[in-house]
Amino acid sequence: MNKNEVAAVLEEIGVLLDLKGENPFKVRAYENAAHAIQAIPDELDVFMREHKLDEIQGIGKALAKKITQLATTGKLEYYEKLKDSVPPGLVDMTRIPNLGPKRIRQISEALKVKTVGKLEAACREGRVAELEGFGRKSQEKILAGIQAIKKYKDKHLFSVAEEEANRIFEQLKNNTHIKRLSFAGSLRRKKETIGDLDFVASTANSAAIMDAFVSLENVESVIAKGETKSTIALASGVHADLRTVTDKQFPYALHHFTGSKEHNIAMRSRALKMEMHINEYGLFKRDKIIPVKDEREFFRKLGLDYIEPELREDTGEIAAAEEGSLPILVEEKDVRGVIHAHTTYSDGRNTLKEMTGVARSAGYEYIGIAEHSQSVTYAGGLQIEDLKRQLKEIDKLNAKMKPFHILKGIEVDILADGTLDYDDKVLRWFDFVIAAVHSNFNMAEDEMTARIIEALRNKHVTMLSHPTGRLLLEREPYPVNMHAIIDAAAEHGKIIELNASPHRLDLDWRLCKYAKQKGVRVSINPDAHHTDSIKDIRYGVGIARKGWLTKNDVINTMPLKKFLGFLSKK
Repeated sequence: MNKNEVAAVLEEIGVLLDLKGENPFKVRAYENAAHAIQAIPDELDVFMREHKLDEIQGIGKALAKKITQLATTGKLEYYEKLKDSVPPGLVDMTRIPNLGPKRIRQISEALKVKTVGKLEAACREGRVAELEGFGRKSQEKILAGIQAIKKYKDKHLFSVAEEEANRIFEQLKNNTHIKRLSFAGSLRRKKETIGDLDFVASTANSAAIMDAFVSLENVESVIAKGETKSTIALASGVHADLRTVTDKQFPYALHHFTGSKEHNIAMRSRALKMEMHINEYGLFKRDKIIPVKDEREFFRKLGLDYIEPELREDTGEIAAAEEGSLPILVEEKDVRGVIHAHTTYSDGRNTLKEMTGVARSAGYEYIGIAEHSQSVTYAGGLQIEDLKRQLKEIDKLNAKMKPFHILKGIEVDILADGTLDYDDKVLRWFDFVIAAVHSNFNMAEDEMTARIIEALRNKHVTMLSHPTGRLLLEREPYPVNMHAIIDAAAEHGKIIELNASPHRLDLDWRLCKYAKQKGVRVSINPDAHHTDSIKDIRYGVGIARKGWLTKNDVINTMPLKKFLGFLSKK
């Protein structure tokens, strides 16, 4: 197991202990250990080789032993026994937004409810509202949360799906029977959430490939095994499909199974107008196959420039490919700086020095630190004296780290009336100001829209953070008119963040194109809370590409000197 997988198990142990009503200090010990493991700059094997696990703050000798067993074997007897002692339905309930282990335990003990289905029934019968500390509104929120997890069933965050896909790819890529192998489907198109994983392989021995596929590590069950298609379920709950074709058929199959469905329909319509037809096995004219060596040649035969997989959503990409006006999409290597990072000053897991050191080592030219503001007490929002202390530390580090540069920023809360959490005098201290909504999500759409627009009018605000507040597969966006927000950003010269956290990916790619049309620049920000999450920028780049954004549409592709000049004008 890698450190993120180990951290996930430790976090789940904390949840299981909490569901059992164990000592809160024991629960917190596992939660803190999970955070500590995730925050270390290296992989676990470095610490294990040097026998230094128990030197990590929050990890004693007993926990170090458990972590070593998990990391080296992928199993932990203590964890397995703990899972067996807790009804799985209670663990399922922890996926319901705003319903933590303590409240789940209270409901379960009072109403003898052990599954999500029985919890839903208890809510509909009004029994949950009668419990101490709940009431009708809490009951309605639980019901809404249950409907949300039903809606998101069988969907996975892009980051989770990609990790599983990479494991499969690594196990198959050196198979001597495979000539070409590729991701396909929504993963290749970099959708924000993924259903099943899709792979396409070319081979002259399909049977051997199918045998290898259904025998991969982490296969929980084989759903179907055929001559040219097999489906497996992984231990994580992700399903994966593999389709095999001949090498001559590979370009057509790759295009077909990449999709989207809407793009494929539009491509077939184009082919028919050119007296051709397309399927997963070829491009034909009068039933005679038109040979191509790869997808690029496939598009050329249809009179089109190559369409990047991210754009294949039937949102104008075919017309642009015909006209030669497809954008040159932004790439991860174009990003020169990391904006929007948190440290231990607020709710980050790494120090200022650690966060800046990792960003610098990764080859970035600058990092923009933006802690939470004072009203966000649950996330360690900074009081004025804390701000002053951090700004002094930034000055000291900047003197030592040249030419790398730390930008002074703040993620300031937009209050319910649209005013900001610090006054203008304080906001003048910063190189950039990120405005964000973290509370009062239940406002009417016109009120929320007006609230955000009011904040964008403030001359000190540089950009709007995670503009719809969504948490993928967890929380719906709050009601807001994003076209009006983008219009206001254009009017007031503001930037909109494309929050690259795989839990957010907000600005939505469907809105990126509109922002581009309005001349609103985007900043691809990791919203990093630990050193590892700086890498989340790449998820944001995938969404930016889906949204037709180029290097020039993204502000943190600027080199440091140009970026500082850009901010000073703002």
